[in-house]
Amino acid sequence: MSLPRDQEIACQQVLVDDSSVFSIQWSVFPATLAAPLTPEILLNRYLAYIRRCTATIIRPHCSASGIQFRLFTSRWSLISFLPPVKEQQAVVLRICGGMLVQPGQCERGELRFGVKELPDGIRVSLELSEYCPLLLGSPSPSTFRRLLYRLSQAAIHRLVTVRFLALLYRELAGPGARVRVVGVKVRDGQPV
Repeated sequence: MSLPRDQEIACQQVLVDDSSVFSIQWSVFPATLAAPLTPEILLNRYLAYIRRCTATIIRPHCSASGIQFRLFTSRWSLISFLPPVKEQQAVVLRICGGMLVQPGQCERGELRFGVKELPDGIRVSLELSEYCPLLLGSPSPSTFRRLLYRLSQAAIHRLVTVRFLALLYRELAGPGARVRVVGVKVRDGQPV
């Protein structure tokens, strides 16, 4: 099997008109590599990866009421999600609270894990939409707050998701597989 010289990971992060965040990262894996992947497996691997890559500072806690990304062993949730909802070719976590979410906006936003068959392979994606970060402060954030969000939380989110997709690809294709990030435009908005 011949693998691409550099596997591409597509990425876009924008602030949309209502000042919510849209962020998507995806890669189209060869079908022979990604055939065993399902959205549920992708979610479970991501949760384990979050724990590992943060040296257990952030610990996903799963219960009947949903999933929380907690600090260490505390009950402090950075972000909380309702239980996973299965959709066609995706598992969706709907945001329901947490310290990183603007008060009054806790019932908005979702994190989607997709595994979709395409003619040229299997698209593996992570998509965050309608998320209202506390750092932005309001539906009309100041330039300073947008910059603060871009340099902190947005940068961390992008690094974590891109690295997750790169590691997943290398696990399936072999440790020598190379990846590169390419910018894409899926939605209009102000880049973050």
